Amino acid sequence: MSQHPVIHVHGTITLGEGREFGDVWIEDGRISLTRPAGLTADMHRIDGHAFPGLVDVHCHIGLAADGAVTDEEAEAQAVADRDSGVLLVRDAGSPLDTSWVAGRPDLPRLIRAGRHLARPKRYLRGFGDELEDVESLPDAVAREAARGDGWVKVVADWIDREHGDLTPLWPDAVLADAVRRAHENAARVTVHAFSTEAIDGLLAADVDCIEHGTGMTADHIVEAARRGVPVTPTLLQVAQFEQIAAQADVRFPAFAARMRAMHARRYEQVRQMYEAGVRLLVGTDAGGTIDHGRIAHECAELVAAGVPAADVVAAASWRTRSYLGAGELVEGASADLVVYAEDPRSDITVLRSPRAVILRGVRYARA
Repeated sequence: MSQHPVIHVHGTITLGEGREFGDVWIEDGRISLTRPAGLTADMHRIDGHAFPGLVDVHCHIGLAADGAVTDEEAEAQAVADRDSGVLLVRDAGSPLDTSWVAGRPDLPRLIRAGRHLARPKRYLRGFGDELEDVESLPDAVAREAARGDGWVKVVADWIDREHGDLTPLWPDAVLADAVRRAHENAARVTVHAFSTEAIDGLLAADVDCIEHGTGMTADHIVEAARRGVPVTPTLLQVAQFEQIAAQADVRFPAFAARMRAMHARRYEQVRQMYEAGVRLLVGTDAGGTIDHGRIAHECAELVAAGVPAADVVAAASWRTRSYLGAGELVEGASADLVVYAEDPRSDITVLRSPRAVILRGVRYARA
């Protein structure tokens, strides 16, 4: 006998590109596209618009503004993500060993990227593994590839206080070698990149994904589209650039001016990426100065930038599940669904209020 009651989801259920159904059933944690035999009137029914669980590809479970948190705090972060509808997370770097999350069926599925790889005094204190020797990056990438779940996070640029502005952290040849080492170890590399100067080297190194990408020029955008390199715009994070600039005005005026310029053009740049055919991923950058559970707000920012709501919802759900290798929701797949009263593809603000969040066949959030 099933441990949990059969759940009947009725309405418009979108499980992938062109895969819409009027009804699905959830039994023993699995999706069924046909009505199970022997159901009674006591069956639990949820009406609405359902989609595969949302995906946050830039989310730091285990990280806060001052560095690593406790396991208990990390659990609370994961619960906040889950209750927002996020059922799959790529952590994009964390100083905390969160491998235990995989043993918790009540928490989102987590794809770990290990620790950020940076250099001393060239990233946020307490966040990453600070490498004294730039030539050690390839070995560090191989080590983090072995520790993680198929992804490694490299910090490509940060403010150089002696220079007074953003500069790349790694020589191009070292970076290219590091990416090769990751690929040899069956891992992909995603990179933090604010500046323009870092992008040529990143594309030449064949990185797999770019986080933020705020310095990308029109030519960079075209090249990223040609190479099939996705970008995670993290617009909630970029919205803070004006505040960051204000704090830097006196000591680092060039850096402050650059941050303001990137803030001012953030929507225009993301719209250019979309129009050029760059795959846009949805990531909140939660875990530093941004609260967990804000996937709906990041999606709303993408729509404000000019990306159609239907494409934003697809990017926040089934398209990115596929990109990360999580697979489509088909007959017999684990039931990871989020249900809304209305269709967020018509009104993106609907994402803020899930009617039901169903993870591994168990219902959590209720509206």
